[in-house]
Amino acid sequence: MPRFVTAWILSGLALAAAAGLLGDHMNIGVAGDSTGERVVAIALVALVFTAINAFVAPVIKTLSLPFIIVTLGFALLVINALLLLLTEWVTDKFGVEFHVDGFWWAVLGSIVISIVNAVLGGFTNKNHPRPAR
Repeated sequence: MPRFVTAWILSGLALAAAAGLLGDHMNIGVAGDSTGERVVAIALVALVFTAINAFVAPVIKTLSLPFIIVTLGFALLVINALLLLLTEWVTDKFGVEFHVDGFWWAVLGSIVISIVNAVLGGFTNKNHPRPAR
């Protein structure tokens, strides 16, 4: 469970960073929301995003493995963008405000999210042995 919570927090930070960088093309919450309401919206979107990446993404990536290999990994950009759009669809069903302008903005958003997750994940990963001093 701690791994899921860590992934949830990192996803929330990555989604907030992507929404901040992409401006009006990726929105979490409504413009008039208070800071508390915006944090709750980010937390809910991150929860859905983390759940989709924990349960749906491995199945899709496993089934798409031959295509991923043939495209030298570029198919992962498409898969990650589609998972971000799936997150938008699911959060819309729960009444949480999350909007991505379209597929190409979802691709760009998934690139930003992946980079931020990789950088932040490097700080939180406890499985790597520390270098000897």
